[in-house]
Amino acid sequence: MSEEAVTTLRGELDRFGRAEEGFALLEVFLEVARPRLGPVVLDPIGLQLPDGMTDDRAVVQELIEELEQQPRGAARVPERGFDMDDEQARWDYVRLAYSSSQATVWSRRQRTTYFEASGPHKATYWLPDSLKADYFEALSSRGWSIPPDWLTAVAKRPKPWWKRGGG
Repeated sequence: MSEEAVTTLRGELDRFGRAEEGFALLEVFLEVARPRLGPVVLDPIGLQLPDGMTDDRAVVQELIEELEQQPRGAARVPERGFDMDDEQARWDYVRLAYSSSQATVWSRRQRTTYFEASGPHKATYWLPDSLKADYFEALSSRGWSIPPDWLTAVAKRPKPWWKRGGG
């Protein structure tokens, strides 16, 4: 069985007019993709507010301070999961994803990545065609404009498993 084609979309905050636009796009994505999502996690160490964040700056700074107060496990790489069925957890994750050194949204079935952010300056969506169609429909129905380069991005079929990896 052939895997669905996947479109790669750049999602850095600095490509939007306001950071809150990038947050809104991620929030809609998490709502639409929720039935397909696996782990939604981020590294809670060294969280820093994105420079362009305006509206919720004080609230998110308070959230960061609360996370920093929580005890850390003995795990080599700290990871904090978020429950996407909880509306407040989704809101928190959206704002913290771009504050974290690493935030990832995994798929449920194939353990592939749907979204990954490394702070405010590097973020990428990898969307299978069916999810991309649902996501774009949801954005349009909510009145959000889809970035023009997202509309023209070309989906690519994943390499077969035996061709993936090193080279």
